[in-house]
Amino acid sequence: MLPRMDKFDLIVVGAGSGGLAAAQRAAEYGARAALLESGRLGGTCVNRGCVPKKIMWHAAELARELGHGGDYGFDLAVNGHDFAELVSRRERYIRRLNGIYASNLERRGVHSVSGHGAFSAPRVLSVNGEDYSAERILIATGGAPIDPAIPGAELGITSDGFFELERRPASAAVVGAGYIAVELAGILRGLGTEVTLHLRRDSVLRSFDGILQQACMEGLAGSGVRIATGFVPAAVEKDAEGLRLTAVSGERSGPFDALVWAVGRRPLTSGLNLDIAGVQCDGRGAIEVDEWQETTAPGVFALGDVTGHHELTPVAIAAGRRWADRQFGGMSERRMDYRNIPTVVFAHPPLGAVGLTEEEAREAYGDAVRCYRAEFVPLFYGISENKPKARMKLVTAGEEERVV
Repeated sequence: MLPRMDKFDLIVVGAGSGGLAAAQRAAEYGARAALLESGRLGGTCVNRGCVPKKIMWHAAELARELGHGGDYGFDLAVNGHDFAELVSRRERYIRRLNGIYASNLERRGVHSVSGHGAFSAPRVLSVNGEDYSAERILIATGGAPIDPAIPGAELGITSDGFFELERRPASAAVVGAGYIAVELAGILRGLGTEVTLHLRRDSVLRSFDGILQQACMEGLAGSGVRIATGFVPAAVEKDAEGLRLTAVSGERSGPFDALVWAVGRRPLTSGLNLDIAGVQCDGRGAIEVDEWQETTAPGVFALGDVTGHHELTPVAIAAGRRWADRQFGGMSERRMDYRNIPTVVFAHPPLGAVGLTEEEAREAYGDAVRCYRAEFVPLFYGISENKPKARMKLVTAGEEERVV
């Protein structure tokens, strides 16, 4: 246990990807760092995000590839799928990662405190009845999924609840159009669940380029996912047959064994007593920071999902390391550049993008935009009767046709 009111160079609140990266990098520079976490080490990514999601994606992708065994001369017979065994192996792997993080913190000399930290003074945090102070405090508490504010919403689960499923539902409704909705719908369908994806508008991934939206919609439909467009949920009910959704329009959908909400996330700032520290949040509840990750309170910084900026694990890790480089490594100009961040959607097929969409480029550069497109059949499908195409688009601007 840490000494009461011991003075640290750095206290990090939140042991997710960004917090872990910052604390460990600071300790490598010789800083005396403490890390406060009320849950399992690793945050969303390790425990209920990227890691378990990718394991489930690989399972669904393997099921898809097994279907092409005959194209390669294999006589395959798949005798079902043990969902519970997959979940058990996944959770054992995650627990191992939790242990590795704990060992890494100890090896680097980072003091780890299990408990919820909240400000009791501008640069003092209270945890489990003990007060800890530091010259610098970094808030990296992450975010959490939200439920819609409609009657019966509690009958559904969020992405967190998805990773708590112990058995595969025979049928499921997924509500949302973002990458989480697309990924979970694809995983469930790939493992055999009958899936209906409910969209408020007419497409998924609306912030992505149109070529990716189209490819994703075609991939979902081709895999057997039913897509209900223009469906704005108004209520959820449960009867003897399962869960049923009612739309604002009066349209009904169901019954389903499970309902997954993928309608957005919120920053985890409640219970931190940010007002005591003088830290301001925006209208969404995200902590306001400048380009140096500084909040409105002297000596208090924030990064990662809690700031609402590019909610991606590699971004939080990079921001955390750069912040520590500047604060403790003597790199005064070191900071995160949030432009041109690549992102991947683990759909079936997976999608990737970096830079501006064609629409964004035309808004910025007008008629100076030129796009190049290509389509080809991936080698994996070259000898298959089914030949889905890979698609690419390059967006350029200006006389030199710079890739944007």
